[in-house]
Amino acid sequence: MRKGLALFTAAMMVFGLAACGQDKAQDDAAKDATVAAEETETAEETEAAKDDKADADGTTFTVGFDAEFPPYGFMDENGEYVGFDLDLAAEVCKRQGWELKKQPINWDTKDMELSSGSIDCIWNGFTMNGREDAYTWSVPYVDNSQVFVVAKESGIATKADLADKIVGVQADSSALAALEDEENQENLDLSASFSSLNQFADYNTAFMELEAGSIDALAMDIGVANYQLSQREDYEILAGGDAKEYLATEQYAIGFLLGNDELKDTVESTLMEMVDDGTFAEIAEKYADYGLVDAVCLGK
Repeated sequence: MRKGLALFTAAMMVFGLAACGQDKAQDDAAKDATVAAEETETAEETEAAKDDKADADGTTFTVGFDAEFPPYGFMDENGEYVGFDLDLAAEVCKRQGWELKKQPINWDTKDMELSSGSIDCIWNGFTMNGREDAYTWSVPYVDNSQVFVVAKESGIATKADLADKIVGVQADSSALAALEDEENQENLDLSASFSSLNQFADYNTAFMELEAGSIDALAMDIGVANYQLSQREDYEILAGGDAKEYLATEQYAIGFLLGNDELKDTVESTLMEMVDDGTFAEIAEKYADYGLVDAVCLGK
């Protein structure tokens, strides 16, 4: 009995030691996990603090733009965001010592992006006409027009020929606004004459529909039209660019949150410096094939 008791006691001691060892290992693992979590949280707080400091110092300038709106903002063959407006923004940031953040946005949510602080401005072929009281605007820098693009063999030569045709347009665009302008009876009558007016999220999709024959014409900004037509030989601007066949004319400017005059003044003054020393014209010249040299109005 004593021998059995001794063996039982020894076994219990071994079991107890093993259990203690296991408990210690679990405690150590828990401590390690806690330390790791604290380190991760600290690192995240540090990064957040850096971002907050950058915003407080004004060193990050976030530009909201439509990534499918060439030549003002788009993705090139290398997967980089480029364009006339982004080049202008980059030069402004260079001169101010800011970091430029190019933020692609859905055009129909641009107001939410701006009001939430996700972006500092909307700079991407942004029409100011009709929106004068909704944003704090820079001076206009491009004279733009809204036009119709059709296939050369479509038989459509004037706006009157669009009657009973299917017309495409980008959602929440200036072209759509022009077609729905209650103060422009001519455009309202024109829109009413269409078989239908189809809205698309972006113009790349709309052009695919035009090429497929799903729509007969596409209403859009003339600068974007020139860019698209430079890559498509079988399409043209309605009436060969006759101004009377244009849908509307307008001006582009940089849109800031209403009341943000300080940031607007800084960007605008830097833009004017670029006009004075010729840099603005040099950047526009890069996009001469898309009519930008003739379209820019700043400094003229």
